[in-house]
Amino acid sequence: MLVNQILSMKASGEIFTVAPETSVADAARLLSEKRIGAIVVSEDGKIPLGILSERDIVRELGKRGAAVLDQPITELMTRKLVTCTTGDDALVILDRMTQGRFRHLPVVDGQGRMVGIVSIGDAVSARLKELAAEKEALTGMIMGN
Repeated sequence: MLVNQILSMKASGEIFTVAPETSVADAARLLSEKRIGAIVVSEDGKIPLGILSERDIVRELGKRGAAVLDQPITELMTRKLVTCTTGDDALVILDRMTQGRFRHLPVVDGQGRMVGIVSIGDAVSARLKELAAEKEALTGMIMGN
């Protein structure tokens, strides 16, 4: 299954972004309100500069304490952003996420503009649907349907 198919199955295609000067506390509030695990950092809402996850915040809270909440998210965000395109395969992005030990992947077009975001949950769900369809097809072939 391709990333564009995964995006079409998502309940919402909304991409949440925050400006680089946003405080960690404000980003954490948005993550909580929207019930999402990561947020893309972007000056214009289109070109990703980095990503900030719940795990990034918790890790730094553990190291530096509550003072980190007043810092701009640029202090914590992952700058070496890994992305994918709509033509990438679900297995490829699952492997990319597993190898990189991250759970969210911005989807970009040929100009580097975001067109969506895929979570590891989205990719696993898509893969399970794909496997179920394959199983049904094989069962149909065996049963002569």
